[in-house]
Amino acid sequence: MCGLTGWVSYQRDLTGQTEIIDAMTRTMECRGPDDGGTWVSEHALLGHRRLSIIDPAAGAQPMPAEAEDDSLPVISYTGEVYNYRELRDELAELGHRFRTGTDTEVVLRAYQQWGAEFPERLNGIYAMAIWDPRSEELLLVRDRMGVKPLYYYPTEDGVLFGSEPKAVLAHPEAEAVVDADGLREIFGIVKTPGHGVFRGMHEVRPATVVRFGRDGQHTTQYWQLRARPHTDDLDTTIRKVRELLEDIVQRQLVADVTVGTLLSGGMDSSAVTALAARALREKGHEQPVQAFSVDFKGHSERFASNVQWEDPDTPFAIEVAEHVGAEHIIVELDNQDVLDPEVRESVLRAQDLPVSTGDMEYSLLVLCRELRKRMTVALSGEAADELFGGYTWFHDEEAVQADTFPWHHPFEKAGGIGALRQVGLWDRLEMDEYVKRRYTQALEEVPRLEGETGTRERMRELTYLNLTRWENFLLDRKDRISMAASLEVRVPFTDHRLVEYVYNTPWEMKNFDGREKSLLREALRGVLPDSALDRKKNPYPSTQDEKYETALRERVEGLLTKGSPVLDLVPESGIRSLLDEPFGTYGVGGPWGARAVLERLVEFDNWVTEYNVRVEL
Repeated sequence: MCGLTGWVSYQRDLTGQTEIIDAMTRTMECRGPDDGGTWVSEHALLGHRRLSIIDPAAGAQPMPAEAEDDSLPVISYTGEVYNYRELRDELAELGHRFRTGTDTEVVLRAYQQWGAEFPERLNGIYAMAIWDPRSEELLLVRDRMGVKPLYYYPTEDGVLFGSEPKAVLAHPEAEAVVDADGLREIFGIVKTPGHGVFRGMHEVRPATVVRFGRDGQHTTQYWQLRARPHTDDLDTTIRKVRELLEDIVQRQLVADVTVGTLLSGGMDSSAVTALAARALREKGHEQPVQAFSVDFKGHSERFASNVQWEDPDTPFAIEVAEHVGAEHIIVELDNQDVLDPEVRESVLRAQDLPVSTGDMEYSLLVLCRELRKRMTVALSGEAADELFGGYTWFHDEEAVQADTFPWHHPFEKAGGIGALRQVGLWDRLEMDEYVKRRYTQALEEVPRLEGETGTRERMRELTYLNLTRWENFLLDRKDRISMAASLEVRVPFTDHRLVEYVYNTPWEMKNFDGREKSLLREALRGVLPDSALDRKKNPYPSTQDEKYETALRERVEGLLTKGSPVLDLVPESGIRSLLDEPFGTYGVGGPWGARAVLERLVEFDNWVTEYNVRVEL
């Protein structure tokens, strides 16, 4: 999947600054362990690390349009364009000649042919930087749904940029400073598009081209969700969703390396696994698709249902794998796997920020590392819940009507907001006001259909909030951690054709039988066993072993004995008040409960130390 970085300066000669671009590029080695390179010119330096997926023998980057002509555009690109073969044929007919079989070169030729409007023609997940020496202009481009990350940091005479903040922070002019708004993004579960958390750093928003030139910065949005009347009846809608998913999964299997799936046993990952297995058989593949699941030792025996988890995943994953003919690999973890200091350090370094969902992120890294031993690419069911209405907050009337982000309702019910108040952080950061402001801004963006009112209007709002905020939070986590294991994760449910169609499908169709994801369930009827179709939505698994909470509490106690940086943020008395609560008071709660707050305090302390962060309130 690769990693990119670079530096543009209009007032300095950068040809003698190769040590800096080399250092920035090295931070991306996990994203691209197969190869690396830099491109040097007077006013622009580009770096790239490659994870070879298509045409592994060719495609070294940064890739110039012509190897012997430095006056033509050069690209540093990450991601996959799934329609690159069609685009290649179209460009060849227009006179372009290709020296590799990569999608990277297709994207570069597309820019040469169509200029800054070329992203409109791409179907895929991507982030890229194109430097055009002819105009001395830099283009930063990100895919429609924001699957692949890209950050930038304006300087007095140019800009620094990279796939992850760590690449930017490797430059001596970039400071790791976090102010109050940055802390609010970390602790408030807000995920404001474009906010880079570090002061002065920005995230390229999804579906956006950011152009830098001698005349300054210009931003263009090349795609956006639009409200359109839905004219298909229910049967036609069900059939269209099925057809789109079949085409999307088939396209996303394109690779010159092994492709597998992540399988939880829930509807979304099961659908991707089933459709992938079928598509591979139709292509004549003799080996079954490999499907990976994660579980905790003893989890089924001690499992207790709660507000988030109704039943263990593994029995359902086993049944789905047998049903679709997949080779099923269960990665079984114990407490030590998620408490391992190396794993926790790697997750921190992967995300460049304190963890947000506790042990889920550590187990995800271990799972991805196990996948990487067998393959380079995996398909995931991520993002279906945001689109089809799978989360509890789509079906809880209090959450639906709450005048805030809908996921804040379970966060509060599980004790998360209460815990942040208890340690004094919620009020100190004035989170009520911040969340309200960001929520109001988000509602102002919602594309609305004339004449739409009541439930339809409100569910459109909730779907938009989920697709543009909550989904980006989860996609960023999945990308950062999987790429830390040098594993490319593809996300079929983010294909913009499916998103456009389902976004405009009325809520009564998405929920036609009164259950979550009714539309998706019916589209998959006959593809999956009834057990997977009828199962209640479960989040990614989290350990329920009390020993994990014991170890976590011990780490929090350790913060109170060494004058830790976290004590500059929250008082010792507030932390002790949480520790004084009985074991299990807050339950598991995933990203919601107070246990996750304790996790964040521990990781915040580590983050400030490891990244030498300066906190300015």
